[in-house]
Amino acid sequence: MIRAALLGLAALCGVMQAAAADDWRREDLRIPMAAAGPRGLEAMLLRPPGARRYPLALISHGSPRAAADRPAMNPYRLYAQATEFARRGFASLVVMRRGYGTSDGGYAESSGPCDHRDYRMAGQASATDLRAAIDAMRGRADVTTEGMIAVGVSAGGFASVALAADPPPGLAAIISFAGGRGSRADDDVCDEAALVAAFAGYGRTARLPMLWVYAANDKFFGPDLAHRLHGAFTAAGGRARLIDAPAFGSDGHALFSAAGVPAWTPMVNGFLREQGLGVRDLIAAPGVTLAPPPQLRGTGRAAFDTYLASGPHRAFAASPKGAFAFRTGERSVAEAEEKTLAACAKYAGDCAIYAVDDRLAVTAEPRPR
Repeated sequence: MIRAALLGLAALCGVMQAAAADDWRREDLRIPMAAAGPRGLEAMLLRPPGARRYPLALISHGSPRAAADRPAMNPYRLYAQATEFARRGFASLVVMRRGYGTSDGGYAESSGPCDHRDYRMAGQASATDLRAAIDAMRGRADVTTEGMIAVGVSAGGFASVALAADPPPGLAAIISFAGGRGSRADDDVCDEAALVAAFAGYGRTARLPMLWVYAANDKFFGPDLAHRLHGAFTAAGGRARLIDAPAFGSDGHALFSAAGVPAWTPMVNGFLREQGLGVRDLIAAPGVTLAPPPQLRGTGRAAFDTYLASGPHRAFAASPKGAFAFRTGERSVAEAEEKTLAACAKYAGDCAIYAVDDRLAVTAEPRPR
């Protein structure tokens, strides 16, 4: 189902699509913002079924170390995370800040040379984009900004903390996964003292409850730095509970991911309950159930489960002997298929596309959950 989203003077244009047969809705949007030019900011809204107004969960992405990787980013890469917050009773909005994905206006988060950073300036630029996204949601019939939360990962976590230093009306809490900026290589952060000072500066005015999560093997912002950031923030008056999460995968910076859902959602559940936010019972997830390739075992089947929980424009490939690969959150299905086959070909020469989005590649109708 496709229908135009007419939003009057807000000039917010979008396309609403059924996320599955159970009346979930995914809406691809352009967020109006003068500094972002005529096209504004790229965004995706995902909300559960029903006619009620769901409080907003504003979800903010990180920043890749290589500037050349910014244009390839898109909201779909946070689809699984957006789904989890929607299941907890929120309307999840993933917004690409200026200079990322197809958001216009140019990159606005520069913080100066590596040895002399102005991280607060970068955070303020990020928070400006988040405010534009919040403003675009005000007055909608299916979203409320009262009791909303801001959720971010890496530079997006830093942006969420910056937003809370001068919070917009209705913001109730912050969740930051591996929040920070300035990582240029594993365990190498530009001007750590300036980053600590930026958190201290935000702590002087931020009073909203916050949950901060850092994994033990985070290669962007390790445990020692995480504790220094938290110490500076709370010493200045900020409120944040720090969770030292166990190691996750080869780099704990990827904890807030589709694969990490079983690890990070219990932490989120506890925090939301403490703050009286979200719903008591989980809303059934959108999607379909597909049988995995029969030749897969163990990690292959787990990977297929992750594939099913991921967003649109995805593909899964497998070889007869059990090699597999998948790509999700690409700009198109064709791009997802191409990248998936290339990845699988590194392990086997006879890989074939098994599934595309919510259907099998050959046979095909999915079975609704």
